[in-house]
Amino acid sequence: MAEPAQYRDISGFFAVGVNYKKTDAALRGQFAVGAEQYAKILELAPSFGVHELFVISTCNRTEIYAFAEDAALLCSLLCSQTEGTVETFKNIAYIKNGRPALQHLFEVAAGLDSQILGDYEILGQLKLAIKFAREKGFIGVYLDRIISAVLQSSKLIKTNTGLSDGTVSVSFAAIQFIKEHVADVSNKKIVLIGTGKIGRNTCKNLVDYLETKNITLINRTIEKAAELAKELGLQYAPVETLEQEVANADIIVVATNSADPVILESHVSDRGDKLIIDLSIPCNVETAAQELDNTTFVNVDDLSKIKDATLHKREAEVPKAKAIINEQIFEFLEWHEMRKNVPALKSIKNKLNNMHNCNLYISYINRQNASVYTAADNENRIQKVVNGMAVKMRSSNQKGCSYIDAINEFIATGTN
Repeated sequence: MAEPAQYRDISGFFAVGVNYKKTDAALRGQFAVGAEQYAKILELAPSFGVHELFVISTCNRTEIYAFAEDAALLCSLLCSQTEGTVETFKNIAYIKNGRPALQHLFEVAAGLDSQILGDYEILGQLKLAIKFAREKGFIGVYLDRIISAVLQSSKLIKTNTGLSDGTVSVSFAAIQFIKEHVADVSNKKIVLIGTGKIGRNTCKNLVDYLETKNITLINRTIEKAAELAKELGLQYAPVETLEQEVANADIIVVATNSADPVILESHVSDRGDKLIIDLSIPCNVETAAQELDNTTFVNVDDLSKIKDATLHKREAEVPKAKAIINEQIFEFLEWHEMRKNVPALKSIKNKLNNMHNCNLYISYINRQNASVYTAADNENRIQKVVNGMAVKMRSSNQKGCSYIDAINEFIATGTN
């Protein structure tokens, strides 16, 4: 659970992870985090001294964002629940803290760090990761403020730039690949396995851009497959019939989140030519199935190489997006500086309250023939002084002098 609200030094904010830039799909798969592993990471976090964090694991990245004493703790916490070892992770991971960590999170949310520039699907995945951490009590005051700034920045970029214009994303790239490599698609049987966020987007793209409804949906929870099938006018089948459906298919799209392969060599061997597109990390297609003579296998790294005119337009929007990010980071850091003074301001308020009830102060006020103030008047006077100190402290770093100024100002307001 998150610690009580308190000041956090932004230098303690870390972004630690691996992504497509230094790792291939197979290596990233060793550090993929599913729902069960994520829950366990949150459960273990307090024992690592970590109380504000979230983890995002997608087809092209696994990252942990947190306030921590050092990055080594976060590496160990994350890798306690991954197939890959902490030693391997440290050799390939990037570690950012303070402003660079903020910058990275903002750029990830905007699609600037996506495998396909401007891929907006990352934002939905990010929101789900944050929602899960929030439900478990790991989004504290500071992390919540960072998240709010990140989401606001992403919204402004979406509204005011063309960074995400068009339809280029990993799921759309899958459709482009099919269009370029498969003739007479309308007569091909397509099986899509997995109807989560990526699966749904891919399915809608299949219908919209291939203009076919010869699609059968399979999902571990059949109700989800049935719901999407009804919405789009498609077929669905129970997971128990997966082998037979795959055997009869020409195109197989895998968008599952399984720790083990769901497509096996036995499913596709000697079953005719097949195109298999795996959007999963870790890979959910058995290695032997990928290498069969009758299969063409494509993963997310292959899809990211697809070039599109839209991407060239998006590249021109990058400076605009980064300018918006810099502005939002500046505003957050201003808030951060203000929050840094909260403990001192609380202390000033307490001292003024104590002073107001001090016999020496009361005697002094009486000798000055000052006005008699009600309790509400005194509360207003104190708050006015504290507000004034807040403004002064934002422009300087002289907490000791601020105490003296506050006392002098409070005395002055009592004798006017």
